[in-house]
Amino acid sequence: MTRRRSAALVAIALAAPLLAAAASPPAPAAPPGPADVPAGHYVLDKRHAALIARVMHMGVSLYTLRFNTLDASFDYDPKRPEATRLEASVDPASLDVNADYGKQFAEEFLSASKFPKATFASTAVTNAGNGQGTVTGDLTLMGVTKPVTFNVTLTGSAHEVLPLPVGRRAAGFEATATIKRSDFGSTYLNNLVGDDVQLEITAEFEKK
Repeated sequence: MTRRRSAALVAIALAAPLLAAAASPPAPAAPPGPADVPAGHYVLDKRHAALIARVMHMGVSLYTLRFNTLDASFDYDPKRPEATRLEASVDPASLDVNADYGKQFAEEFLSASKFPKATFASTAVTNAGNGQGTVTGDLTLMGVTKPVTFNVTLTGSAHEVLPLPVGRRAAGFEATATIKRSDFGSTYLNNLVGDDVQLEITAEFEKK
């Protein structure tokens, strides 16, 4: 074996671990957790929030709708996430079904003129780790109050660059739950529209 060939083999042997390391994908970032959210008072950024509902339509498909007017706030201490208390409200008249009969549906299904606000007030928060947990609270809809538990995921917490010049601190969440509309007195077209309503919330909160 020539000296040149030997030197090349040695160089390859030394470089191989470096090349393998460079080719390996970076380790995935750890999911955000309670400690990543600074203590303080947080209010809903209404521009970056959505409440989606899905209900079975004539036993065929999941009819999807949304509410466009939401509000919420919570106070948070990362040392005691279980002590978090959330308050939220929804305007039933803001029901959006992607058609011009949204206001009619809001009245027929939710009696929006008689009950102009639905509210949720948390009573218990649990932390399951890895940014997962539950929020249980009292949901008041159509004048009826029932306990509901949401499965919650912390999607992120960061200092955003906007608005300029100093940006803002924000935290984002996803929450899901299923309720029965009949529990709250909504029985309109119950032979055609399902009773179970899937709720999906995506929300960004700004630290004040």
